[in-house]
Amino acid sequence: MRRFFHSLCLSFLMASPALAQGADSKPNFIFILADDMGWNDAGFCGNAFVETPCLNALAQSGVVFSKAYASAPNCAPTRPCLLTGQYTLRHGVYTVVDDRHAPGSPHQKILAAESRAELPASAVTLPAALKSGGYSTALFGMWNLGRGRAGNGSPTEQGFDLYVEPKDLGFEKDAYRRSDGAYTSDALTEGALKWIEGRKSQPFFLYLAFHDVHAPYEPKPDLLAKYKARPDVPDPVLAASVEAMDANIGRLVAGLKRLGLTENTHIVFTPDNGGTRQYIAPLRGGKGTLYEGGLRVPAIFSGPGIPAGRVSEAPILTMDFYPTFLEIAGIPISHKIDGTSLVQLLKGETEGLSRDLFWHFPSYSGPMSPCSAMRSGNWKVIEFFETGTTEIYDLSRDVSEEKNLEAAQPERARELLAKLHQWHEDTGAPCPRTPNPNYDSRTERARNREGRGKGNKSSQ
Repeated sequence: MRRFFHSLCLSFLMASPALAQGADSKPNFIFILADDMGWNDAGFCGNAFVETPCLNALAQSGVVFSKAYASAPNCAPTRPCLLTGQYTLRHGVYTVVDDRHAPGSPHQKILAAESRAELPASAVTLPAALKSGGYSTALFGMWNLGRGRAGNGSPTEQGFDLYVEPKDLGFEKDAYRRSDGAYTSDALTEGALKWIEGRKSQPFFLYLAFHDVHAPYEPKPDLLAKYKARPDVPDPVLAASVEAMDANIGRLVAGLKRLGLTENTHIVFTPDNGGTRQYIAPLRGGKGTLYEGGLRVPAIFSGPGIPAGRVSEAPILTMDFYPTFLEIAGIPISHKIDGTSLVQLLKGETEGLSRDLFWHFPSYSGPMSPCSAMRSGNWKVIEFFETGTTEIYDLSRDVSEEKNLEAAQPERARELLAKLHQWHEDTGAPCPRTPNPNYDSRTERARNREGRGKGNKSSQ
């Protein structure tokens, strides 16, 4: 079965003739967003023990971005960056809104910026822009931008014709398995394929936002048993969860082939943030930090006219997919965006993009305090607002960010920090520094909601 999916993925993506802009029919777009999957959790990223034949095939038949970055270090802000093509400071979603991390909480030394829980009503989202060009749009999976199904913050008010979340399919909150044993990504993929089948005559945009591979896990028993029997697997639970998602990517590709949609469909795969700290080496940090481990993610772009088997080392951000999709679809951009189209990179016409990348996190969440970062060429600077300290790293020599060169290269540090501060000024980014009058050193930092339950249900 794995060999079948591998060959099917290759035949699907190798057959596509040209980038679809200017073609007689508009191309379809599928964006697959994994949850908490690390930069090296799949075979095409170098993982030697997780079996991901479908992702590997997707990677072989499209472009892999080896220096892809999430636009934020945790899930909630990355999603609106994708949907708006903007940095966090423009849409105002900085983190998961949680009372335990509310600005002014006693464990916080400074007064953090307020984070929105949902997109502003004025947002011009990717699905809304595509709808203006005649596209049908659907979200299957996690919205994670507000809790309501109605009102300005709901998916159907932000450009989606249809929104199907796991709860609609009978799954409890954060559960992978239903009472009848059904697995959440299986059910979401099945629903998405049925929706696609009803839209064969109209261009479509499918946003498939899996819960995989967010803890706590509920792996399929057969996959868990397979990986437990292998002594080379450090975490059988995570491995089983990744393979279960991979199989559904194969099912999706098989469905497209069956429906005759293989020659006009673009597929993007990437996660929402970095992965679990204990498996992120040689990167530092992990989810919830502005170090490489919290931001670097795997990314694949495959579809019509994209040369197969290419690896691009150009640093990219999640928000770049917004202008890329619109350029391919021939739809003008109608609002201020920060992302850059990747079309020239996808065609192989250029090796890189001349720009700096920024991340802004003026909030408290999990291990992180308010901070901001920039990548400029191979250099990276991180400024921590709580302590007023700065760290700089040469990523070309120190991808693990082990050696802070601020003291050794003070002129370089001043130059990088000046560029970061200029960006703060140009964009009006909130940079919290005011002491929190409620601060109590005896108060422990609240446990991050997203880190709850690690390792739970792993024996099932």
